[in-house]
Amino acid sequence: MGASRPECTVPLVEVCVTDDLDLAALARSRQVFDRLVALRPAHVVVDLSECRHLDAAAIGLLLDVHRELARHGGVLTLRDPSARALRVLSAARVSRVLPMVTTPRALRVDGGQVPSAAHRQPALGRVREHSR
Repeated sequence: MGASRPECTVPLVEVCVTDDLDLAALARSRQVFDRLVALRPAHVVVDLSECRHLDAAAIGLLLDVHRELARHGGVLTLRDPSARALRVLSAARVSRVLPMVTTPRALRVDGGQVPSAAHRQPALGRVREHSR
């Protein structure tokens, strides 16, 4: 008999990247993602709306996280990449491997601005599947 596949233990983890995700931040970012992967989440959403810059090292890290999650049946989704980050991700053709979603930047509630983070859960239903 083959080894059973490890089950996911956490349904959803959201990570908001608020700094540049590049070689300079790689060691620190890898530690965070290693801890996250150890939880064996079913779905990880990485919010890139505040990330002004990411580079090839960051893309490599995200793909490593994707592979680790996939081993346990998990999924990595990128959410709301900034315009600059989206250009880098598009050039690297990351969307062929990782699903990307966008949400409204702000929603009106009672006449005031509410960041879309308060309403992110429905966006997960709009995840586009990509062929692998």
